[in-house]
Amino acid sequence: MWFFKSPEIIYGEDALSYLDELQGSRAFIVTDPVLHGLGFTERIAEHLRRAGMEVGYFAEVEPEPSLQTVRRGAELLTAFAPDWIVGLGGGSAMDAAKAMWVLYERPDVEPDAIAPFLYLGLGRRARLLAIPTTAGTGAEATGALVLTDLTDGRKVSVISRETVPTLAVVDPSLTRELPRRITADTGLDVLVHAVEGYTCTFRNDFSDGLCLKAMQMVFQYLPRVYADPHDMEAREHMANAATIAGLGFGNSLAGLAHAMGHAFGATFKIPHGRTVALFLPYVMEFTAALPAEVTRYPDLAHALRLPEAAADEATATAAVIAAIRDLERRVEQPLTVAEMGIPRDRYEAALEQMCVFAEGDGTITVNARVPERPELIRLFRCAYDGQTVDF
Repeated sequence: MWFFKSPEIIYGEDALSYLDELQGSRAFIVTDPVLHGLGFTERIAEHLRRAGMEVGYFAEVEPEPSLQTVRRGAELLTAFAPDWIVGLGGGSAMDAAKAMWVLYERPDVEPDAIAPFLYLGLGRRARLLAIPTTAGTGAEATGALVLTDLTDGRKVSVISRETVPTLAVVDPSLTRELPRRITADTGLDVLVHAVEGYTCTFRNDFSDGLCLKAMQMVFQYLPRVYADPHDMEAREHMANAATIAGLGFGNSLAGLAHAMGHAFGATFKIPHGRTVALFLPYVMEFTAALPAEVTRYPDLAHALRLPEAAADEATATAAVIAAIRDLERRVEQPLTVAEMGIPRDRYEAALEQMCVFAEGDGTITVNARVPERPELIRLFRCAYDGQTVDF
């Protein structure tokens, strides 16, 4: 027995207008200082006020939000006592809103104790509305959340069906002014969600089609929107792809690229999408040592209609890995750690701690091939200067 969980999703041009008719009395917006300064909080608040709601907000969410920030925000949220909590922003704001929702309804449960089979009983005091402002994390469609513990720098990655938002509003106009670098980082995050959601050991019939479709959309529309940030057709499709991939991997799981990316990003303060995309081709080379019916990589080549898909399985696998690296180059994604400007000695000094972080990340256990510590160290080293993974 398993479950498929999804929010109700309102999407497309002018999706935000739906907020004018949202039923409720008090809404509390959780966002970050940059979006707040750009007027996004007030833009959403205007819609909610038209629906007759009193609106409060917390605009202190940092990138890779900390447990400490979440606890501080939850105190303000609890004092305001809303019946809607609104996560507005990228994955960080939406993850923080999920954790604050838990603390609001279950103050006896710490966010890092959330687990798939821990009953929380959410929804008795408030519902969660997610409004993404990037086309990447898919957090509006998943129960996953990633927080940082400032006491030791580790990333805490947890998931629950109950922390899936009640409602998601996906309006491409909110991504219109994204810088090209953020567009690339978040778009590649969609790709990694789709690939790992399709190939992890928790894959299933319900998530497979969503992951393949999202991957196809990234290959088609990310280069377009990167080349022309005002291509609103491509922006809309990328916004949809992010949510579709969220539904896919949120109902399966991710994989080793996420475990390594979380560990590396926490150590060197690199954006999430950039880190997981960096490690994906290396993880695929590592996993490709297994039979193709286990990795399912030739399926990806068929879905992308690569000419090599009709060849033998090893050729198809190599082709899809090459296609991913080519896409990353087209959006100027660094393909090695060295290209990110991190000195080798600093990287080597951090290897053991990054392995500890990666091994403690739940996503590592659902990769089709799980590395032992010496293999994980070699993988991190291959990614430093672009060595082929042949072990």
